[in-house]
Amino acid sequence: MFSDRLVVIGSSAGGIESLLKLVAGLPQDFPAPILVAQHTPAQHHSVLPQLLRRAGPLPAAHAQHGEPLVPGRVYVAPPDHHLLVEKNRLAVTRGPKENRFRPSVDALFRSAAYEVGPAAVGVVLSGLLDDGTSGLWTIKRRGGTAVVQAPEDALFPEMPQSALQQVEVDHVVAVEQMAPLLTQLVQANETGVDQLSEQDHQRLAAEVQASIGSPLSNGAWRQLGELSSLACPDCHGVLVKFAEGGQLRYRCHSGHAFTNSVLLPLILQGAEDSLWNAVRAMEEAELLLGQLAEHAVSGGEPQRAEGLMDQARAAARHAEQVRGLLMSPILSERGAAVK
Repeated sequence: MFSDRLVVIGSSAGGIESLLKLVAGLPQDFPAPILVAQHTPAQHHSVLPQLLRRAGPLPAAHAQHGEPLVPGRVYVAPPDHHLLVEKNRLAVTRGPKENRFRPSVDALFRSAAYEVGPAAVGVVLSGLLDDGTSGLWTIKRRGGTAVVQAPEDALFPEMPQSALQQVEVDHVVAVEQMAPLLTQLVQANETGVDQLSEQDHQRLAAEVQASIGSPLSNGAWRQLGELSSLACPDCHGVLVKFAEGGQLRYRCHSGHAFTNSVLLPLILQGAEDSLWNAVRAMEEAELLLGQLAEHAVSGGEPQRAEGLMDQARAAARHAEQVRGLLMSPILSERGAAVK
């Protein structure tokens, strides 16, 4: 018997091991579609569908844009593409990256929450940082079900831990227990209540459209949140900021999106890059001024040469001052690297 449920799974570092264990325990007649967003390098040739087919009884393949959702099949996001749900079909797009990644777990989860509401079952597996937290928060607020791999069971516990800190999760289990749990959930009729406000619904619709790649009108973008005065690290557009539970998120007019835990290291990295450019420029100025001073000496202009050397020494002092800034703890201890 088919279910109207939809299972969406997000994973990153260590996630393939978790996915293989999960699908190995699923029954051949699993009654709902399963969509997977696993972080892979953009130019990577992914064999994840083949691995999932070998590990379990369900057919698995890279998702194709526009194909219908079929119960009992596993659809995997292709590298460098978002996997989304759009009117009971799959949307495979190269929409703006979230946290500098495509596919984005959050984008997949939000689209499922938007399209099927309480029928969505979101699953966060092993991974670094916090991708999946925002999307799982949205699924839960729409009345869906939130499932998280137990952090102590994950090779990389950061993604599960982030979800547990920000979302009222329904189930926290080891991955070996997840297959029977998901089977039970998709066969059950119980669903939660949609708690999103009208404004939240409008924001969700706009964010799904942004992930698809559709341009946001200025009005829709401004309604996402308030202007932050921060620049997008990807396109340098202005970011709007808004809160989801205890987490701040940011999105630019072009559609790039960031959580605060990813945006801060990117901004600090930009500051470090700019300072190193300043050091290089000052040291090049010192070198050039020294050469000009030597030329002035050979040309019988000792007074001009001394003035040029004064400028060279000033450039050297400025370079040293900027190097001191580069040793600042806020730059040298940026925290976890962006995935």
